[in-house]
Amino acid sequence: MKISVLGCGRWGSFIGWYLVNHGNDVVQWGIEGDYTFDVLKNTKKNEYVSLDEKIDLTGDLSKAINHAEVIVISISSQALRSFMKRVTEFDVKDKIFVLCMKGIEIDTGKRLSEVMVESGISKDKIAVWVGPGHIQAFVKGQPNCMVIDSENHELVKYLADSFRSELIRFYYGDDLIGSEIGAAAKNVMGIAAGMLEGGGYETLKGALMARGAREVARLIKAMGGNELSAYGLCHLGDYETTLFSKYSNNRRFGEMYVKGEKFEKLSEGVTTAKAMKMLGEKYNVDLPITNAVYTIIYEKKDPLSVFNTLFSRSTRKEF
Repeated sequence: MKISVLGCGRWGSFIGWYLVNHGNDVVQWGIEGDYTFDVLKNTKKNEYVSLDEKIDLTGDLSKAINHAEVIVISISSQALRSFMKRVTEFDVKDKIFVLCMKGIEIDTGKRLSEVMVESGISKDKIAVWVGPGHIQAFVKGQPNCMVIDSENHELVKYLADSFRSELIRFYYGDDLIGSEIGAAAKNVMGIAAGMLEGGGYETLKGALMARGAREVARLIKAMGGNELSAYGLCHLGDYETTLFSKYSNNRRFGEMYVKGEKFEKLSEGVTTAKAMKMLGEKYNVDLPITNAVYTIIYEKKDPLSVFNTLFSRSTRKEF
């Protein structure tokens, strides 16, 4: 299969590495002069993967788009709308797009597949690739399970069957709303987990897992999705790599935030917390953990005081 991966940061570089090592013809695109691109170009590796010699690394967007049957996008979720203005300057009507980012547009509350449709891409040509897994584990040969989802169920089957390997077992998704919201929301829970851990309350992460999945399930249901998706691979299944792993950027951000330290890498959960708060208000869904993270980050409230207020909430049934 001819595939172009647009983006060569942490996840994008892994996707290129994975796809070329499983028999695909891969072009990897990045921005000339950008740090992530230049590192790959000049050193043939980054801190996660080595650039396979079979990958054609380019800064020419037209070359990447014209090469591909399938275009995988792995950039910051908040940059997707503006980036698609560049992509749709080319003839992409027959291209399949796979989104490998986990986020919600902060200004609109739109899911990323909705942003793609509003950018002129047919919903039948759009899929998302979500679920647990850290690059550092994958490159050591440690397998995991992930999900391909789309409104086009034939596309789901085609991509999942084409991409599967002994390293990644793919499942067929059948709830695009749940897959996207769940995948994005787990980053907010990762920040909350880091804040608890940094504040000395790491034993509460079990409760966070249970209650976090519950509030995300309520939101998914209110938006028209299947609430069970919150308990699948896209969300609860991704908690190990987000709430506990030393590799999790979101968990690490939360831990360092509580300690008054600055985290320099991308933490998508920061913007997602704001977008989810907007969605909670729009759909009249109670999101106590999400709102706590929002209050701490955007209203600069004391983290442990905010989390302690969750314990003063009235007693209620668990389900």
